[in-house]
Amino acid sequence: MQDAVTEHVEAPPERVWELVADVTQTHRYSEETFEAEWLDGAAGPAVGVRFRGHVKRNGRGPTYWTTCRITACEPGREFGFEVLAGRSVVNTWLYRFAPAGDGTDVTESFRLPPSLGTKVYWALAGWARGRTNRANMRATLQRIKAVAESG
Repeated sequence: MQDAVTEHVEAPPERVWELVADVTQTHRYSEETFEAEWLDGAAGPAVGVRFRGHVKRNGRGPTYWTTCRITACEPGREFGFEVLAGRSVVNTWLYRFAPAGDGTDVTESFRLPPSLGTKVYWALAGWARGRTNRANMRATLQRIKAVAESG
């Protein structure tokens, strides 16, 4: 009920982190989130800050808004957030940035919280969603790479 993908980017960790942590620009990279906005008067990332994303699941629907809360916000090192359904966490996304050679190894990961519902879902359809998530994470990181490396 978790997975991760890593991509090497020829740019400093701080530069790559800035691209990821500006959630209002997520639509430039994501396969599913086509817009996002800060909530509660926030103007940028910090632990505890909330934002919401407009998602088109699997690129075809359903389409919905989801509220998220930042859980990790360390420039150049990591950026993470929880996807919320009311007060419940339904998914956690994390980006880690590690200096490597001429740039940064960026790892995007997700983790579903262990619950009976999650276990049943994962047993029945999780393989398909996992495959989609891996492909989407890879595409997202490749788009981030292209922007970061273009200057």
